Order: sequence, then structure tokens, then C-alpha cells
Amino acid sequence: MLDDRVRAVLARLEQEDAEERERGVAREQRSRAVAPTTGRFLFSLVAPQNGCEVLEIGGSRGYSSIWLAAGVRILGGRVLSLEHDPAKAEAWRRNIAEASLDDWAELVEGDAVETLPTIEDIFDVVFIDAEKEDYERLFALARPKLEPGGLVVADNVLSHEDALGAYSRARQEDPTLVSVTVPLDRGLEVSAVLSQALE
Repeated sequence: MLDDRVRAVLARLEQEDAEERERGVAREQRSRAVAPTTGRFLFSLVAPQNGCEVLEIGGSRGYSSIWLAAGVRILGGRVLSLEHDPAKAEAWRRNIAEASLDDWAELVEGDAVETLPTIEDIFDVVFIDAEKEDYERLFALARPKLEPGGLVVADNVLSHEDALGAYSRARQEDPTLVSVTVPLDRGLEVSAVLSQALE
């Protein structure tokens, strides 16, 4: 739930992100957090679900992880977040601890392309917010970890339409999914799993 500790960490991270953008900090070094309204959207997706298991690909410093973990805390569940940058992973751990969400969020450090195949869990929601050129491969690696009724949410599909337009079209043309582009903030592709992937 959104208690004072969670709200305080979210507000601080929002301020840090705004200041880094204003100073022109290099893209690779910024937190590259989702917009606050996207955070609320993610919270709203997971909060009503009992025992919601979330896989986040691209945790950065933990801004979206906090929204997701605060959501799953309501009815039980957890967030497994993947992040390859050691400095961001360290910040992720500090921020999750400061928000008192350690019991609902866990970090796997390393390249998601390498760590994803080692994860055997099944998830209810997968959130992709990573390098744009990797989305298709990350989706393919995450897809077997979702059962019918599961969701994949991919960020930046409108702000980076040149790179991710093909990703959205592929999801919308897949008969095993129902997928829609949500024009919120940088654009989200929300894909509901109908059946197992076709061989």
C-alpha cells in the first residue's frame, strides 16, 4: 500500500529523475524511471490480484519496482526484478529497503538475456522496460513463464515507435494474445495471454 515511507521514496526518486534530465545527465547514467502515471497504472494492475507474481525486466534504481511491490503487498505476492547495471542495482536495494518493501521485492543482478533462462517461476505479470533492441528477445524468453490470463506490459512503445513499432505489431498479430497499445505517457503495449505460444 502507499504508506508515508513509500510515498517519500517515490517523491525523492521523481525529483532525482527530473533534476538529472534537467542537467542533461547521460541517458545510460540516469535512472530512466517510468512516468509517475505509468507507476500508478502498474500499481493498479497488480494491486487487485491475490498472490500476484511479477517479473520486472529492467529494474534500474527501483522506481517502478516500488510501485509494483507496494501493489502486490496488499493481497500478497512478490516482484522479481532484473537489473544488469551494478550501480543501479545497489541503488535499487537501498531504495526498496528505505520504502520497507524488502519482503515483497527481490533483485537478480546480471544481463536479463542470461538470467531469464535460469528462472523457473511462473508469473502473472511481466513488465519490460529495458534496452529497446532487446524487447523481442526478452519477450520470447519471458513468454514461457506466463500461463493463460497472464499479462505482459512493455513501456516506451510510442516514444520509441521507430524501434518498438514492430514489437507492438507482432503482439497484436499473435493469435495467442490480445494486445493493445495504451497511449499513456511513453506508450504501453499491454498483452494478455490467451493460450500457450504456438510452436
